[in-house]
Amino acid sequence: MRHLVWITVIVGFVLLMALLWGNGQASDFLGRDDGRTRGNLQAPITLVEYSDFTCGFCVKFFQETWPRLRDKYIETGKVRFLYRDFPRAFQGPGVDAAIAARCAGDQGRYWQMHDRLFTNGGGLDEAAFQRHAKAIGLDQPVFVTCLKEARHTDPIFQDRSEGVSLGFRGTPGFVLLRTRGGEQEKEPPIVIPGAFPFEVFEEQIDRLLGVADAKGKS
Repeated sequence: MRHLVWITVIVGFVLLMALLWGNGQASDFLGRDDGRTRGNLQAPITLVEYSDFTCGFCVKFFQETWPRLRDKYIETGKVRFLYRDFPRAFQGPGVDAAIAARCAGDQGRYWQMHDRLFTNGGGLDEAAFQRHAKAIGLDQPVFVTCLKEARHTDPIFQDRSEGVSLGFRGTPGFVLLRTRGGEQEKEPPIVIPGAFPFEVFEEQIDRLLGVADAKGKS
């Protein structure tokens, strides 16, 4: 029964995405490569996550589902992974954490900060950000200046607006689609609207991989 519910929810979002894709409203959301990509850039499948560092279900995904996805698909070159910010509030620790991660990204340490923010719970304030920055070897004065200037705020909310345009109202949300050489296919993507179990991702990815393999051989 739970499996049927999962599939029903996913199918409903596929129909919505087909409408958005057909109207061209979501056609360029893979166009940015700003250092928040993991895996093979030429992978046949792309998985995009819209997430918030304060979201309990996002932490659950990171701790329980992400390691299995990483080991089976990301590190084997089958799927590339993109992270998008979707703060649930317009100010506060979720936005501050997203800024901290992007400030770390300015120094080439985005994923190290991202992972620590999701792993080391209980602190999403400037003191915690500075501890993480020191642990991953950032230039502290440059990092602190970046935090205070908050120049990454607008791009963060551009991510959020993008997620809203795709039908998301909460976090986490995921988009799966076939890609070839980094270019998106014309078919509408699959949306997974929540922290579904690994098996749901596995089923959808394996199905897309089968289609991608077939298209590659044709």
